[in-house]
Amino acid sequence: MTQYHQQSSVEVMNKLNVTNQGLSDYDVQKRQEVYGYNVLEESKKVSTLAVFFGQFKDLLVIILMVAAFISFLLGEVESTIVILIVIILNAVLGTVQHVKAEKSLGNLKALSSPIAKVMRNNQIIEIPSEDIVVGDLLYLEAGDYINADGRLLESHNLHINESSLTGESLAVAKSADSIKEDVTIADKKNMVFTGSFVTNGRGVVIVTAIGMDTEIGKIANLLDTAKEKKTPLQVSLDQFGEKLALGITMICVVIFTIDLVRGRELVESFMFAVSLAVAAIPEALSSIVTIVLAFGTQKMAKENAIIRKLFAVESLGSVSVICSDKTGTLTENKMVVQHVYVNQKVIPHDQLYMKNAIEKDLILKALLCNDALERDHKEIGDPTEIALVKLGKQYDFDELLVRDHCPRVAELPFDSDRKLMSTVNRINQQNIMITKGALDVLLFKMSKMNTSQGLVNLTQEHRKKIEEVNRDFSMNGLRVLAIAYKEVREGRPITVFDERDLIFVGLIAMMDPPRKESKAAVESCIKAGIKPVMITGDHKITATAIAKQIGILQDPSEAIEGAEIEGLTDRELQEKVQDVSVYARVTPEQKIRIVKAWQEKGNVVAMTGDGVNDGPALKQADIGVAMGITGTEVAKDASSMILTDDNFSTIVKAISNGRSIYTNIKNAILFLLSGNAGAIFVVLYATILGLPVPFAPVHLLFINLLTDSLPAIAIGLEPNNKNTMKDKPRDIRTPLLNKAFTTQVILEGLLIAIATAVAFEIGLSTGDTLTASTMAFTTLCLSRLIHGFNSRSKQSIFAIGVFSNKYTWLAFLIGFVALHVVLFVPSFTGIFEVAALSGAQLGFIYSLSFMPFLVNQWFKLLFVRSK
Repeated sequence: MTQYHQQSSVEVMNKLNVTNQGLSDYDVQKRQEVYGYNVLEESKKVSTLAVFFGQFKDLLVIILMVAAFISFLLGEVESTIVILIVIILNAVLGTVQHVKAEKSLGNLKALSSPIAKVMRNNQIIEIPSEDIVVGDLLYLEAGDYINADGRLLESHNLHINESSLTGESLAVAKSADSIKEDVTIADKKNMVFTGSFVTNGRGVVIVTAIGMDTEIGKIANLLDTAKEKKTPLQVSLDQFGEKLALGITMICVVIFTIDLVRGRELVESFMFAVSLAVAAIPEALSSIVTIVLAFGTQKMAKENAIIRKLFAVESLGSVSVICSDKTGTLTENKMVVQHVYVNQKVIPHDQLYMKNAIEKDLILKALLCNDALERDHKEIGDPTEIALVKLGKQYDFDELLVRDHCPRVAELPFDSDRKLMSTVNRINQQNIMITKGALDVLLFKMSKMNTSQGLVNLTQEHRKKIEEVNRDFSMNGLRVLAIAYKEVREGRPITVFDERDLIFVGLIAMMDPPRKESKAAVESCIKAGIKPVMITGDHKITATAIAKQIGILQDPSEAIEGAEIEGLTDRELQEKVQDVSVYARVTPEQKIRIVKAWQEKGNVVAMTGDGVNDGPALKQADIGVAMGITGTEVAKDASSMILTDDNFSTIVKAISNGRSIYTNIKNAILFLLSGNAGAIFVVLYATILGLPVPFAPVHLLFINLLTDSLPAIAIGLEPNNKNTMKDKPRDIRTPLLNKAFTTQVILEGLLIAIATAVAFEIGLSTGDTLTASTMAFTTLCLSRLIHGFNSRSKQSIFAIGVFSNKYTWLAFLIGFVALHVVLFVPSFTGIFEVAALSGAQLGFIYSLSFMPFLVNQWFKLLFVRSK
C-alpha cells in the first residue's frame, strides 16, 4: 500500500500523473472506470418478509406451531387460534424491531458534504462529492467538510477537526511537508481524511483515495465484519427453551403412555397430552419479555437513554466492563481554561483580579491575538482560541468590543512550523505586537517579563521557573499557550524576524475537562463490580490525566498506547487486557480487538462513543452506547442505546434499570413455570392414581390467557430495587434454568399442586366429576393469581412493600373478577365447563388457594435476608 504521507508533494503528483492544471474531462472518465465513484457501498439488505419469517426459527415457537397444528387436527379450534395469535404477535414485534436496524453505511455517506471544489481543465469548479476521482486537486477552506482522503500540497494556517475519526479533541494543524516515519492516522499531519472538517485556514489537496478505499470506507468494512452478539437474556432463553421443550415432551409422553395403559382411547389420550403440552409451555413468555422490555425502554427514555434494540435493556444489567471513549463522553468536548501563570503566580481561571493590571493585560492580549468569536451561543474558530474568548467573557470582556477598541493593523497567521501567531494592535496610540504560541518556541524569543514591579530582565532562574510551571501543566494533561508582546515601529510591515526580544506576560493552561458527573459515575461503576476502561485516540498524557481525575486510573502502568497493542497477539492481549485501564492513540481496529479481548474472557462489554471511529467497536460490543448530542449518525446507528444528554452517569442509571429488568423477567418466568408445574403435577397425580382428568382443555386455555399473562407482566414491572447496584454483575455463563432456579420452580409448583389436588379430592368426595374438576380449576387459577405476589421478589412482600407494585394488584383483581364471572354467569359456565359451587366449597377453595402464599412468605421472612 502506498504511503503517500512519506512522499513529497511532487512525488505524489508524479505518481498519480497530475499537473497543477488538474485533471481533464478525459482523465476523469478514465479514472472513474478504474476507481469507481466516491460512494460507500451498501451490503445487501434482508427483506422485511425474510425478517418476519426468520422470527419463526425459535425452538419454542416451532413447538408451539406443532401444538397448534395438532390442536387443529383434534378440533381444538380455540387453542389453535390462541397459539397462532401469540406466535404472530411475537413475529410482528420482532420484525418491527429489526426494521429499525442498522443504517450505518447510509449515514456514513451523509457525513460527506454534497459539493466539492476541484481544479479541472485549469479551472476551479464545484462538483458533487460522488464525482471526485483519485488525482483531483481539492480546494479547502474554513467550514468545509472533507469529501475524500488526500495528500496536502499547500497548507495556509490549515486546521482540521478529525475528532470523529481519531478521537482527538483538538483541531490538527496541517502541513504539506513529508513525514518519513510510519505513523498513525492521528499523526499524519500532511494528510486529510473524509468526514473531518476545516476549522481554520485553507489548503490544496491531491485526492489519494475515494469511497471504500478511504479511512471511513475501511471503517464501513469493519462495521460489516463486526458481529452483533446475542444478549445474555437471549442466550439464556434459548437454553431455557431447549431444556423446557425436552422436559415437557418427556412428561407428555409419560402421561400419554400411562393413559393408554389404563385403557383410555388413543385419540382422547393424545388430545389430553397435547392440551397439557399447551398448558405447560408458557406461550406468552416471549410476548411478556417483549412487553416488559418495552416498558423498560419507556422508563429509560424519560431518564435520557433511548434504547434502539429491546434486548439491549437487559444486556446493560449484565455489563461487567465499560469501554468508554474520552472525548465528548467522559469530557465536555470543548477546551476550557483551567489555570494561568502570571506575575510569577499560578492562579485558577476563576480567581483572576481585574484590578491587577498584569492579570487584566493577559486576558486582553489573549483576546486580541485571537480570531475566534462567540455570538448567539454559536462558537466560531479554533477550540483553543474559543477557550480564551470564554475566559474573557468570564470577566465581562466582549471580544469584538476589545478588538474594536484596539484594532488590528497587521498579523502573522499561525504556522505549524513556527508554532506561533502574532498580531499588531493599536493600543494607547502605540503599535503593540502580541505573540502567542508554544512555550518551547517562545521562551527563547523573550528577553524581559512583566511583573508587579514593572519590566525586569528574564533571568535564567525566571526561565527555569516558567519551564517548571509549564511542565507541571503538561503532566496534568493541560495544553499550554504562552503570551508575549513588544512595541513595534508604526508603518513598517512585520515579519517572523520581529518575533524576538519579546516581553513575557504569562501562560494560559487549558484542557477538555471531565464532565462534572463523570467521577461519581465511575465510582458507582466500580462499586457495582464494573470495570471502567478509557479508550481514546488522544495522547497518552492527556488521557492519563483525565483518567486519574475521574478515578479510572490508579497506577500509570495501567495506561498504554495503540502501538503497544499492535505488537500483541490476540491471546497476549487477552492476558493483558484486565491490567489496563487506559488505551491512548488507538485505531478503530484496535478498539474492536480490545472489546473482543474482554468478551473472550467471558465479560459483557459496553462501549461508549460518539465518533465515526467508534462505530465498529460500538457494533462489536454487547451494548453500544452512543452520545445523542455530540454523536455522529454512524455512532448512533451502530449503537444499541443513545444518551440524549451525553451524560456518562446516565449509563449507570441504565445499568441499574437493566439489572432490575432482568430480575423482574426472571421472576416472571419463575411465576409462569411454577404455576405450569403445579398443573402438571396435579395431572400426573390424577393419571398415576387413575382418577378422572382434573382439567378440561378450555380450563387450561383460560389459565394461559388470564391468570398467567397479566400477573407475569405485572411482576415484570416491579419497581427498581434501590440496592441493585451494590451487587456484582451476574455471571452470564450461569443458565437461567439452573439447579437453584429449577428447585424453586418445583417446590413452588408442588405447593400449588398440593392445594389444587386437595380441592380436587374434596370435589370427588361429592361423587360429581364436574364439581371436582371445577374446584381443581378454580383453586389452580386463584392460587396462581395469589402466587403473583410471591413471585415479585426473593424477599418477603412486607420487605418490598405490599402496595409498592400497583400492577400486581390490578392483575389480581382482573383475574379474580374474570374467574368469578366464569363461575357465576350462566352464559359462561357452559362454555368453560364448570359446575355450580356451594358456599362451603368456595370457602375450601379460598383457604387452599391462600396456603402456598402463606408458606412462601413464612419461608422468606425466616430465611431470606433483606438487601
